[in-house]
Amino acid sequence: MDNFQKDIDDRANLTLSNRFELLLFRLGTSMNDNKSELFGINVFKLREIVPMPTFTKPAGMKSPLMGMVNIRDQVIPVIDLAAVAGCKPATGLNILLITEYARSVQAFAVESVENIMRLDWKQVHAAETAVSGRYITSIACLDEKTDTNDLAMVLDVEQILYDITPANHDLHANNLNTPKFNIKPGAVAIVAEDSKVARSMLEKGLQAMEIPALMHITGKEAWEKIGVLAAQAQAEGVPITDKIALVLTDLEMPEMDGFTLTRKIKTDEILKAIPVVIHSSLSGNANEDHIRKVKADGYVAKFELNELSSVIEEVLERATKQIDGPLISRKQLA
Repeated sequence: MDNFQKDIDDRANLTLSNRFELLLFRLGTSMNDNKSELFGINVFKLREIVPMPTFTKPAGMKSPLMGMVNIRDQVIPVIDLAAVAGCKPATGLNILLITEYARSVQAFAVESVENIMRLDWKQVHAAETAVSGRYITSIACLDEKTDTNDLAMVLDVEQILYDITPANHDLHANNLNTPKFNIKPGAVAIVAEDSKVARSMLEKGLQAMEIPALMHITGKEAWEKIGVLAAQAQAEGVPITDKIALVLTDLEMPEMDGFTLTRKIKTDEILKAIPVVIHSSLSGNANEDHIRKVKADGYVAKFELNELSSVIEEVLERATKQIDGPLISRKQLA
């Protein structure tokens, strides 16, 4: 038990150095080019790996939903990940990956599991302009050589879940409880989010809140833009909050993760006044602890627009009062 807890602590501590663990698995051969690609998901989103059990398929359920399975007295939907990715498994779907995303639990059926690799987020690159697949959010280089062919495709699970169960995610920003936010004229929100569907939700939500925003795919891009605006503020002799109202960041992103981005902001004497809200599908005590360690001002789970509005209201009100100390939202991390 002590060794198991140590593994959890070691894994959580990777976030303090812009590192993470990627579970590698296969889905079979692609129907387009007959190749067998490696795929990956962040181990932090993985609850457990189990051999394919017997499952129940309700009448009318359609692919890629395969049925429902009972795991430890919890009924979980089973999703055919090979069908989603356009692959044909040679030996069948033999393994279930039990995962948790944005407070929802689901099982992904895969052909086989390879191993777990520790990587630096600098080894992960945004794939939106490099890969045509709808569900590929980034590409991970499995060694530190830039010319390597040893790659893994990182899936955009938020997009997959939205396409399969769109009713569970409101991207239309309807019926938002949006108060008047205390934002200086000309200031903007800096957003860092690599998932296309989550980025679309945030963009629509912030528009409904009448908060101007600049959208970025990676933490590195967001950090570079913050640097530009900080230089402008210095040249004009105004505080950084005249340029940046808040930063809204995901945790998992290519090149620089949200923990690193937040820590860089909060350890800078000029930038630390900027409120930072973390918006992520990662949950659990380990992430809550690290959110506090990097001094983020708030946290909200993905696809919770009304909660996002509430948390932004809290952190902006706190910032105007110049109250010291990090703030976790009224709805604590699950």
